[in-house]
Amino acid sequence: MTRTFGTQAAVAAADAVRARTRVTPRVGIILGSGLGGIASAIEGPTRIPYGDVPGFPAATIAGHAGELIAGTLSGTPVVALSGRFHMYEGHDAALAGFPVRVLHALGASTLIVSNAAGSARLVPGTLMLITDHINLMFRSPLIGPVEDGDVRFPDMSQPYDPELRAIALRVAREQGIALAEGVYAGLLGPAYETRAEVRMLQTLGADAMGMSTVPEVVVARARGMRVLGVSCVTNFASGLAAAPITHDDVLETTARVAARLQQLVRGVVAAL
Repeated sequence: MTRTFGTQAAVAAADAVRARTRVTPRVGIILGSGLGGIASAIEGPTRIPYGDVPGFPAATIAGHAGELIAGTLSGTPVVALSGRFHMYEGHDAALAGFPVRVLHALGASTLIVSNAAGSARLVPGTLMLITDHINLMFRSPLIGPVEDGDVRFPDMSQPYDPELRAIALRVAREQGIALAEGVYAGLLGPAYETRAEVRMLQTLGADAMGMSTVPEVVVARARGMRVLGVSCVTNFASGLAAAPITHDDVLETTARVAARLQQLVRGVVAAL
């Protein structure tokens, strides 16, 4: 059985990308809402609209450019995805994780994921190194026949690579970047959380929450990729601040923090 967003489809998408660029990435980077500025630091870029990549729908969320950028970052060949696919847009979990399959098919063995996240504990504007996650989307991109090259039951005891986290902490320390650590809760969305849900998340041990990332990390681990995750904490969750939450506020905060995230990612990539 051939799945729409499985290994064969990823190879076909990777072949289409290779027809446009000679870059064979060591690192794949996924950029969240308002965090596409990292793409501007990529040297010798080839920009490919998502519409030109087989299996990729157009990005529909503000702050997501919807393009694949291949080039070098800190001397390392990379492919960055400016924009991602969310299940709250109506996409299947398999599609949410599909871009990671394409990055792996292109040659990337390391995945760096970033996202904008609400805070259960941390001050907005904080960069949070993800140490672990809680999948409250209650969906898996691996459901169905096992894909060629996947681990059927991937171990998730350390989904975010300890060595990569150590590198990120060292880079942050050397560059004077404040970097917290915490647990990310992945929620289906698209509504923001209620006050009762925020209290539940705090009880469960979540430090930040968002509506992405988890399907990508699950696929990466099934493919044997090393993963580093960083959240840009953009706002206090419901009930922790007086003002209501808006997506415009999320984008405004990421714009302020983006330079620090770019500096951190460039430093990590240089150290690999």
